[in-house]
Amino acid sequence: MTTQTFTDRTGQSYDPFDLRKHYEPLRVVDVCDALDGIGYFNIGLVSEEIRPLWPGMKFWGVAYTLRCVPANKPMWTLESTEDIVAAHARWFDTVGRGALGFNDQLKPGHVVVTDVGGADNVGLWGSENAMGVLEKGGVGIITNGQCRDTGEVTLQKTPMVCKSRGRTIIPGRIEAVETQVPVGIGGAQVRPGDIVGVDDDGVVVVPYEVAPEVARHAKEILLADMRARGKRYETLGMERDETVDAEAIERYYAGLAA
Repeated sequence: MTTQTFTDRTGQSYDPFDLRKHYEPLRVVDVCDALDGIGYFNIGLVSEEIRPLWPGMKFWGVAYTLRCVPANKPMWTLESTEDIVAAHARWFDTVGRGALGFNDQLKPGHVVVTDVGGADNVGLWGSENAMGVLEKGGVGIITNGQCRDTGEVTLQKTPMVCKSRGRTIIPGRIEAVETQVPVGIGGAQVRPGDIVGVDDDGVVVVPYEVAPEVARHAKEILLADMRARGKRYETLGMERDETVDAEAIERYYAGLAA
């Protein structure tokens, strides 16, 4: 896939896949504070009901968007165990895969952001197909719908962010209609190329026009917090950990600049 460059609001071009490296050490809160600082109040804040499926998850990536709608045709009765096991294949053979054959378009660093269009009670994402995204280098999946097989997804540490847990499968319930178009999830607009981040505090979307300057400000916010917390550690006699290792963060960014 050809690398696509984006232009920030100062007119400078950049590669979002290179820029995402500047986001990797950051917390969601650092980025939210930076967005506030440039006047982007509440822009990009995804509703807290869309949450990481398991604690300790963190990723930053470039948005690859998928738009779905509820299916308007039912799944027919399947006549044999073989057909029931192959229900997805039977459905796709009849109605088509729509926009679901997108994995070959993914690049390392993509986050697949999925708008289910209001379809409910359907596990579009599960423990097997989510790993297909990871095989192509995707760093996470975010959906305003459901994930199923959640015990396995958690065991695998598959980076899945969803509104709720589900049980049922795709046929007769949901169709994928297009990719790489603007979508809305949790009250936030997401476009191809926006920077999307997740940690235990939730999800934030950074519009690509301001992503470079937000990264610069958020880095300094993180470092200031680490230094201040490091002093608290010393006062309280706490053993230092990586969350207060400002020197390591400075070395990381120095390496990016080299």
